[in-house]
Amino acid sequence: MRAPFRRLLATGLAAAALSSSAVVVAPTLAGAAAKPTQATWAEAPQTPPNYIFPFMPLQYFSVSTINNFQFLMFRPLYWFGQGKTPNLNLQLSLANDPTYSNGNKTVTVNLKNYQWSNGEKVTADDVMFWMNMLHADKEQWADYTAGTGIPDDVSSITVNSPTKITFQLKAPVNTHWFTYNELSQISPMPLAWDKTSDAAAAGSGGCAKAAYGTADAKCDAVFTYLSKASGFDPANPKGANDSLSTYATNPLWQVVDGPWKLSKFDASGNIEFVPNTKYSGPIKPTLKKFIEVPFTTDTAEFNALVGGKIDVGYLPSANITSPAKSPFKAGPNNSRLGNFTLDPLYSWSINYFPYNFQSTGDEGNAGKIFSQLYFRQAFQTLVNQTAYISKIWKNYGIPTYGPVPTYPPNSFASSYEKNNPYPYSVSKAKSLLTSHGWKVVPNGTSTCVRPGSGKNQCGKGIPAGAKLDFTLEYATGGTALAQLMNVEKSSWAQAGINVTLRGASFNTVLGHAVPCTAGESCDWQLENWGGGWVFAPDYYPTGEAIFQTGAGSNSGSYSSATADRLIKATTDGNVSLTNYENFLAKDLPAVYQPNPVTSLTEIRKGLKGVTPQSPLFSITPEAWRF
Repeated sequence: MRAPFRRLLATGLAAAALSSSAVVVAPTLAGAAAKPTQATWAEAPQTPPNYIFPFMPLQYFSVSTINNFQFLMFRPLYWFGQGKTPNLNLQLSLANDPTYSNGNKTVTVNLKNYQWSNGEKVTADDVMFWMNMLHADKEQWADYTAGTGIPDDVSSITVNSPTKITFQLKAPVNTHWFTYNELSQISPMPLAWDKTSDAAAAGSGGCAKAAYGTADAKCDAVFTYLSKASGFDPANPKGANDSLSTYATNPLWQVVDGPWKLSKFDASGNIEFVPNTKYSGPIKPTLKKFIEVPFTTDTAEFNALVGGKIDVGYLPSANITSPAKSPFKAGPNNSRLGNFTLDPLYSWSINYFPYNFQSTGDEGNAGKIFSQLYFRQAFQTLVNQTAYISKIWKNYGIPTYGPVPTYPPNSFASSYEKNNPYPYSVSKAKSLLTSHGWKVVPNGTSTCVRPGSGKNQCGKGIPAGAKLDFTLEYATGGTALAQLMNVEKSSWAQAGINVTLRGASFNTVLGHAVPCTAGESCDWQLENWGGGWVFAPDYYPTGEAIFQTGAGSNSGSYSSATADRLIKATTDGNVSLTNYENFLAKDLPAVYQPNPVTSLTEIRKGLKGVTPQSPLFSITPEAWRF
């Protein structure tokens, strides 16, 4: 899913106040007579959660909304993240390890003994509820990939008993992929949600207990009702979310199977949770309250840390005492934070931002220009990742050169990807453009002087006089991303690629960076939410969710028959990722960006259970104890 922009943010701004609506409760300091009974956690600046229903379209599909909010209340069927790895964690999963048979075409899932907060059991019907809704409204699910994953690869589903459900697949699958990328998407839903109005009885919607795929119209009506209760109207997908203020009071969202229930929520991101006393998982909350606090800037967050107003926050790069000798080990902490321990967090992710290959921007030429590999090569060659990591993030970071994460250490990333196929070179970028028919105007705007589809021409559909003149919208809230964008803008300008920068909120950028719809104007060109993609709920980095043709999270509508074939090889059989990742490292489906440490997390001394931090961003405050 799309990750929030990095919490390690360079600051050059004057100290700013908390969000005007933020309510920060100062906890009792560790070591005082009374043991603290609540913990306060800092949201990344300007990235408040904005959706509660765990079945969402792409504009809401973010770590802030899912891992940092929904997962506290609504547990996925399978939980991923063990220590600092993205591995399957059966201890925190709702089901036992799935079993495969019949040549890897039959998958059986046996549920554990979990229950909802209203006393009902979490059953196979609740899994079927989610799958039936997916069958009916798959194009509204952000992680849907047409033809490759669920539900398209499922021929039938049988509820064998309240605790057993069996999937029959259309073809054999890579079992690791199906567990890590398909079953991982499922979030069982309670019978209390199976209705089409507030006054209707639980189960009256007819979606949860229907035979698989036989109740699309009923499930669609239930989906519409639940989506509207969460603030999304399928009939008006670009409308504002006007239901945020109801999240903590709507009885729908009080039926949970996770360790926490929502007790307070507002649109600014002031959030409070209390323990779910009916939680049947292995780790019960000991805190009486868990609080999430919004901030407008990283400076405000740092000041709250210094003032002792939060228990877990994030150190801005401007406040790092000295550069890191190793990206993965914390250096000396800031002397003003003597009551905190510093812990670096790197996520299971790649950092990039998408080209819109269907864009009608730049006088109708943007998408056509982005479709030219030579242009993407020139654009990428002007991104000096190692220099940016050193200067902006003080060595706390690693480059992104391809579609597979290189950290945590794993056997997936190839040597080709690790060694940067497109090293920084202004002269190379100029040469690529000049040799393909562009009059390069350094620090100006290059224009096409040789239109056509030949090897030394600008490319199909690009007219004479077309300009390399684009708009890039990026997420605001911390100045490291703004600093990076300005440095890259200057670098692109050296080859006459003029990029106009425009700042917007994280959620605004996410809302714009969605695939184009046929028949609608689609002029966005480059959108950078600042965090790329964390591989969740597609934990095995095969790429079908973000780079396969037509995938729900393929923001820029990248399409390559070769990439599709290589992706399919990794999902259907036990084929390594090497050919896929090498091709995508070379073909540049997006603009690869430096991958700074996700956060330099500050943890109040005396607060246990926060570490090891999950590379998937998931937080488990039920394990936190003073």
